Amino acid sequence: MRVLLIEDDLDVGQALFRALRNHDYRVDWVRDAKAARLAIDTSYYAVVLLELGILCGGGLEILKASRESGNKVPMLTFTTCHDPATRVRSLDIGADDCVLKPFDVREVLARIRAVLRRQAGYATSCIGNDALCLDLDRRTLSCDGVTSPLSAREFALMHALLERPDAILSRAQLEERLYGWGNEVESNALDVLIHSMRKRFGRNFIRNVRGIGWTLRRAESMTHRVSSEARAALAH
Repeated sequence: MRVLLIEDDLDVGQALFRALRNHDYRVDWVRDAKAARLAIDTSYYAVVLLELGILCGGGLEILKASRESGNKVPMLTFTTCHDPATRVRSLDIGADDCVLKPFDVREVLARIRAVLRRQAGYATSCIGNDALCLDLDRRTLSCDGVTSPLSAREFALMHALLERPDAILSRAQLEERLYGWGNEVESNALDVLIHSMRKRFGRNFIRNVRGIGWTLRRAESMTHRVSSEARAALAH
């Protein structure tokens, strides 16, 4: 899952960068307002982590410009300012959450999960339904009652597809969600990943729309669709 970190403090940035990478997030880190605006305007992110006091522009201005342009990417803001007015203003402008520094990294990770599930329209850590459910906390996928752990890229793929379950996502859209800056993407990497998921969860689990992209089978048609072979593989 791809995250944009906007933080000019080197120590805080490095700590967050390492923590996010250790939890299998793909992290792009920028340290000034110009780079932040360019990244937000030109790339897809599941969530943006924004320091309100960032130099050369200010976090509130970045947040305001993003929302005024119609960008709805979830944004979690940080601040060392103990004045409630600053935090309130960030929330009123369009932040999805605001964390006071110093913070515990575990709290930041939990707040990211909370923002992501609210973005998808769910109150708990699971998104989907009884037939197909992705757990954002445990990073597992349950399909027709069988639960399996996911790798980082499998998780990012399923989050992208379940975030907009009726949408057809193109190769470019999916690759943008799975890989960060500097990642070399082999031409068949996405095909290999989707093939692996189909082997585990059934041949028709992810449907290809020729010339357009990929989508999930409708949730109601997934019940009782996991093949016996896939069920046996998941059991192991």
